[in-house]
Amino acid sequence: MLTTLPAALIASLIGTPHCLGMCGGFAAASARSVPDLIAWQAGKLLTYTALGALAGGLGDVVPGPPWIGSAIATVLLVWFSAALAGFVPEPKVPIPGLARLGAQALGAKGLAARFGFGVINGLLPCGLLYATLGLAVGAGGWWQGALTMLVFGLGTAPGLSAAAYGVRTLLVGKLWIRRALAAAILLAGLFGLWWRLIG
Repeated sequence: MLTTLPAALIASLIGTPHCLGMCGGFAAASARSVPDLIAWQAGKLLTYTALGALAGGLGDVVPGPPWIGSAIATVLLVWFSAALAGFVPEPKVPIPGLARLGAQALGAKGLAARFGFGVINGLLPCGLLYATLGLAVGAGGWWQGALTMLVFGLGTAPGLSAAAYGVRTLLVGKLWIRRALAAAILLAGLFGLWWRLIG
């Protein structure tokens, strides 16, 4: 039973203000036409799904009792939620040349360029993304992790599509909003992992 799916969907919906602040500008830059925006979203979804498969696969091969993967996922979820709330530094995973590739894709025309820009955007450091990847680690396997992150990505799509056409929020800059989002995501994620352990 994929109990991480509701938690991933809740995280994406609750985290919409954060997504607007992080990626709203990228969505707007990709919205030259509806097909361009769809291509950008598809590229980002591909990256999220691939990262989820990797995280789920890693969680599945951790040696020891079956609950070890969920324990690691819980630690990651708590850590990244704390980073989203501003209590600890947000981890950064620098990828050499990523900014240059992103600039090239943004400047190019065509659906392939928009798709590529979405793929690159999906690799940008993001506390909400990292927290949800913690769920993927405890999902139970590579395809469960991939599906968890696909659901997360689909949940972010409506808000980012709205942002692409000028609907923005100013609340994302307020610390109490970030902390409320982090608490809600943490609770949803912990419930999903706990339900998987007892299921």
